[in-house]
Amino acid sequence: MEMASVSSSPRTVEEIFKDYGGRRAGIVRALTDDVDEFYGLCDPEKENLCLYGHPNETWEVTLPAEEVPPELPEPALGINFARDGMDRKDWLSLVAVHSDCWMLSVAFYLGARLNRNERKRLFSLMNDLPTVFEVITERKAVKDKPSADNGSKSQGSTKNDMNEACRVSLIPENLLPTRNKRSSDGQVKSNPKLADESYEDEDEHSETLCGSCGGNYNADEFWIGCDICERWFHGKCVKITPAKAENIKQYKCPSCSMKRGRQ
Repeated sequence: MEMASVSSSPRTVEEIFKDYGGRRAGIVRALTDDVDEFYGLCDPEKENLCLYGHPNETWEVTLPAEEVPPELPEPALGINFARDGMDRKDWLSLVAVHSDCWMLSVAFYLGARLNRNERKRLFSLMNDLPTVFEVITERKAVKDKPSADNGSKSQGSTKNDMNEACRVSLIPENLLPTRNKRSSDGQVKSNPKLADESYEDEDEHSETLCGSCGGNYNADEFWIGCDICERWFHGKCVKITPAKAENIKQYKCPSCSMKRGRQ
């Protein structure tokens, strides 16, 4: 098995960016042109699988490295476990987000000896490319890889792109939806607020985001909360209906379910 490493570890900004670009191209291909093949390889019945992007622009679905600690940071473990529990598009988006985070970690691992200005330049080069998440969700068109010479022209207004893709929203208790909250025993219950009070709470909960699609809270939709990470999701995004939720004692979202392979 070819592990996600390089024969001669890159050390300059240009070398690390080339390594990043190759891995990114491979992962984008897995989640777009080769998506049917990728989807088929991620069988939930198999062991913990990872998606690797290699510097030569190829991709691979395989078991994680056996070395402890691994030679390079490892991608998300067990991506196959959540495949059948989510909408296909949402699952691919989740894999894309984890892949973006993994590639950043690899790049800065390889650039551990870079100075402050070199790290800033490296990030600018990477940030000129749309994230894999943006490509998969069609937020941005696929762009050609920029050269190292023009990477420094990245504008500050785009610096939040990659952060947005890698962000995990943890919702404070006072911002949780007031409808379809879960009790301590895992059962879903409706909040018996009066109609006029629900209007007052609309603004308060407007910042509550679905952990799957990122959509805002809407009092007219069914939501369910994860008992592990405490994030909230549209029922339709995680394929849970109110009737089905009544029989769930402890709900685990797809992301938390993926972590079971690490235990």
